[in-house]
Amino acid sequence: MYRLTLVALVVLLHSSPLVNGGKVLVYPMDGSHWINMNVLIEELHSRGHEITVLRPPDSWYIKPESPHYKSITINSPTGYDKESHGTYVTTVLNMRRKGDSLWTRLSLEYGVMKRYYQLNKQIIQMLGEMFENAELMQSLSDAKYDLVLTDPGVGAGVLLSHRLGLPLVLDARWTIHHEDGHQVIAPSPFSYVPIQGAELTDKMMFPQRVNNVVCYFFNCFKTWYIIDSNYKPFVNHYFGTDVHYMELFQAADIWLMRNDFTLEFPRPTMPNIVYMAGFQCKPSKPLSTELEDFVQSSGEHGIIVMTLGTLVEKLPEDVAEDIAAAFAQLPQKVIWKHKGKRPSTLGNNTLLLDWLPQNDLLGHPKTRVFVAHGGTNGIHEAIYHGVPLVGLPLMFDQHDNFFRMKVRGVAEVLDIATVNKENFLEALKKVLYEPTYREKMKTLSNLHRDQPMKPLDRAMFWIEFVMRNKGAAHLRTESYKMSTIQYYSIDVVAFLLACVLVIFTFSIFAVAFLWRIMFSRSKAKKE
Repeated sequence: MYRLTLVALVVLLHSSPLVNGGKVLVYPMDGSHWINMNVLIEELHSRGHEITVLRPPDSWYIKPESPHYKSITINSPTGYDKESHGTYVTTVLNMRRKGDSLWTRLSLEYGVMKRYYQLNKQIIQMLGEMFENAELMQSLSDAKYDLVLTDPGVGAGVLLSHRLGLPLVLDARWTIHHEDGHQVIAPSPFSYVPIQGAELTDKMMFPQRVNNVVCYFFNCFKTWYIIDSNYKPFVNHYFGTDVHYMELFQAADIWLMRNDFTLEFPRPTMPNIVYMAGFQCKPSKPLSTELEDFVQSSGEHGIIVMTLGTLVEKLPEDVAEDIAAAFAQLPQKVIWKHKGKRPSTLGNNTLLLDWLPQNDLLGHPKTRVFVAHGGTNGIHEAIYHGVPLVGLPLMFDQHDNFFRMKVRGVAEVLDIATVNKENFLEALKKVLYEPTYREKMKTLSNLHRDQPMKPLDRAMFWIEFVMRNKGAAHLRTESYKMSTIQYYSIDVVAFLLACVLVIFTFSIFAVAFLWRIMFSRSKAKKE
């Protein structure tokens, strides 16, 4: 028995993969972005890696204690707490409902710019205090981390990795410029790559291309106002005037992109972009007994799931009344995450919850429609489970996400400023009863799942690849070090044009000279 046990142990040890645990320093972005980052952290921890998370004292989602990581709480707040963000969302929601006039849109854009200017200013102040804290910086240096994992939606992690001289991996969807991560490092021709916020496809006629270019220059203005004014002085102070803050993003070893081409339009990419869309998605687990009983009571009609994410816990009362009244007209059962006042028009078919198991409900065979706000997580979970959508986008990337879903024929989208009982009910019925919505979403789901490797495993491979190889410089283009003139070969074109001009001028002079000689000889002969 002893020998058999010993043999079995040896076989087990030889068949088990060797795990060399690394040390990862994480600077995450709070809110829904943390949900994504936490999935990566838990998987890294399960593979034997040691994780340290930097968090502000006013953190919304990031807890100081966890079995998967140890945390370091920075003394300076960032202003990205639940209360202030909730107030901002309510303000935006109320402004959106005033209509879609030019003044309203300008007011909304100004409000967004003002808020993000202040947030980035606080982040830079916090980072400055970190850099001036010699004890903290020495402890981070002495810890001998293998890499920094951060979200480029905030810039602190990128600047910290440069200060510590560590390889950098980005868990990316958007950058501090509120641009898609591709815009920072990959060629992005305006002719067929839509700018974030333009709500355009990759097939643009002349007016759409004009709109795309205008959106690009507007984004450049926002970058100048929000980002440049905060980051340039900081980077110049700590890293020298020859370093541009954007180069530190472009120098990242790997971009783990929370996107793929089931949502994105075809476009140029780069070798160090790794697509991991839907990496947080997983097969559904059984529902609680009470919830399963409610779902099964829907019979052949199935259920509708509605949640507007973590930012919008309650809708304006009149909107909630209209939505509840529309739900009451349907034979389906409805599970609605809603923390506001109970609508008086609520039907017996609707169950209100403070929280719901979104992934498990979307994966349930009786789920027919998902009513959502259009966050990237919810969109990818709907694609993964093949559930068509009715959209109520509110802000940020949500309009663009739902625009892409509508173009693909898997969603109906409503404007929160004009939504009422009639148009909400009409949208629900279209998605419920026209089979093309579900069929096209099943096609998207099959495309998303048809991969040689699970997205989370792909992300883990490349994070560990950077650890093993101390970076991935061979995958990173050095074009970001070139000036605009060099990048577009303007100097080369100017040189070649100058050469052509010189040759042309020389030729003219040569012909003129020869003509004069020939004319002079001809004249001499006549004389």
